[in-house]
Amino acid sequence: METTRTSWERQLDRWLEPAVRSLRHKTRQKWAPVYVRGLLSATKRKSVEPMAAAVSPGEKEQLHHFVATSRWDVAPLEEILLEKADELVGGDDAHLIIDDTAVPKKGEHSVGVAHQYCGQLGKQANCQCLVSLTLARDEMPVPVALRLFLPESWATDAPRRRRAAVPESAVYRPKWQIALDEIRRVKAHGVQFGDVLADAGYGACAAFRHELTSMGLTWAVGISPEQRVFPLSVRLKFPKQSSGRPRKHGVPTAPRQTVRKAIQGLGPQAFRRISWRRGTKGPLVAEFAAVRVRVADGDHAGHNIHLPGEEAWLVCERRSNGEVKYHLSNHPPRTALRTIAAAIKARWACEQAHQQLKQELGLGHFEGRSWHGLHHHVVLSMIAFAFLQHLRRSENKP
Repeated sequence: METTRTSWERQLDRWLEPAVRSLRHKTRQKWAPVYVRGLLSATKRKSVEPMAAAVSPGEKEQLHHFVATSRWDVAPLEEILLEKADELVGGDDAHLIIDDTAVPKKGEHSVGVAHQYCGQLGKQANCQCLVSLTLARDEMPVPVALRLFLPESWATDAPRRRRAAVPESAVYRPKWQIALDEIRRVKAHGVQFGDVLADAGYGACAAFRHELTSMGLTWAVGISPEQRVFPLSVRLKFPKQSSGRPRKHGVPTAPRQTVRKAIQGLGPQAFRRISWRRGTKGPLVAEFAAVRVRVADGDHAGHNIHLPGEEAWLVCERRSNGEVKYHLSNHPPRTALRTIAAAIKARWACEQAHQQLKQELGLGHFEGRSWHGLHHHVVLSMIAFAFLQHLRRSENKP
């Protein structure tokens, strides 16, 4: 049998040994490598039937039962995946990138499917949404978590939950809370990374930013142009009162303003052209400006107004196509703008990973409807992706 296997299949068998051992069940230990080989096979459609035909002819039912019907725990495989990812791309100069990715679906029975924003289509559509964590270093991404976002319409529908075998522990949580739980899991496992990156879908949430800071993490996140900030010099004063209760909150000594206006106030001379890496057509360049501010996400002072919070970098990015993006970061005050810009632009790696997971490894091809089946397919897809990155790294390929 060994002589009939290709070189990469023999490498895969050795590389998968810790993951296979972690399953602790002979049947699962048999079918997990078969499923991963199916995901890595040349067949275009990565659902059970074509994969079985490619790598295990005549055993479609057994492969289907393994991934879609049985209810084995994905946690042991996720722990092995974290170890593999840390070994491949972990380090103080690695980034942990938070995002979400959508899988378009027809019908209403696949677990978590709802009419919601679908990034793949760029509009509202029927889809499943997965909260994603990707570890990346030196332009090499390795997805380490994909958690299904369960919409409220699903979380509160008991018959629907039963049909899709949604566990009782799975309740409605905003995407940013799912992301924080996964960051804690990755951090507790000892995975090494230097900062956390996220787009405005997460960065706009003050609670998300505050929790990252409380965990002692460095972060750089996108924000809305309408996010309010105070100048760094702002202070709180307590005017004397002749009568009445003493003031609970001070009054800021400077007005708050949108980040758009704060950047406009710096003038055009504040922008610098910065190149963060070389692309296939030469250096990638954009214009950046930055200023230290106090974010208006401190104590609530009533009337939907927040007092000055912690210091942060406000960064504006002007792209060559005319797009303007705004970011916040808690990098230290003396951090070079080039360093922050490079971190912000490192987010592209997760988009590359999502694209490869979908186009090469069939992330969206799973045809089952259950919670367990979806997460079985997802974790095995990430393991297959990590193996590909292992091959690229060992062969020194980009």
